[in-house]
Amino acid sequence: MQTVLSNCEAKMKKCISSLENEYQTMRTGRANPALFDKLTVEYYGAETPLNQVASISVPEARLVVIQPWDKTVLPAIEKAIQKSELGLNPNNDGKLIRVNFPALTEQRRKELAKAAKQTAEGTKVAIRNVRRDAMEELKKMQKAAEISEDEQKEGETKIQKMTDNAIAEVGKVAEAKEKEIMEI
Repeated sequence: MQTVLSNCEAKMKKCISSLENEYQTMRTGRANPALFDKLTVEYYGAETPLNQVASISVPEARLVVIQPWDKTVLPAIEKAIQKSELGLNPNNDGKLIRVNFPALTEQRRKELAKAAKQTAEGTKVAIRNVRRDAMEELKKMQKAAEISEDEQKEGETKIQKMTDNAIAEVGKVAEAKEKEIMEI
């Protein structure tokens, strides 16, 4: 039974960390180098993550500077940023790329906050699915006489408590992201 509980807890933590990673790549009004984590660039015929061909820094609150190690990749980086769904316009000066983050409009902030809520809801559903799977596993163990009925009930109570804690954590993370998005 202990393995079921520990697997359940690990999967729930994984769901929460996945949500946090997803939120890092979600654009807010401030410059964030994590926005470019999923961006790939055509480099010598292969799609390569941007952070493997250039250094990404944030010298100011609304500016990201991308400095490639190989200057020949500048046009590819510029094209990748323009094609991305980030809605940003890169400025290429021949040595590095500056990406200015304009302030978000009220409507765009509301759209992003709504998207953040939907992502959080998806995470809550995933956590509930983990709970369901763990409960079924306990029932199977009880039917196979591996654990007693009391142990099954105790395990279900612990799993429910884990689920409640994980969903509360998702709520906190989502609330913090929504607050960050709605800041001017």
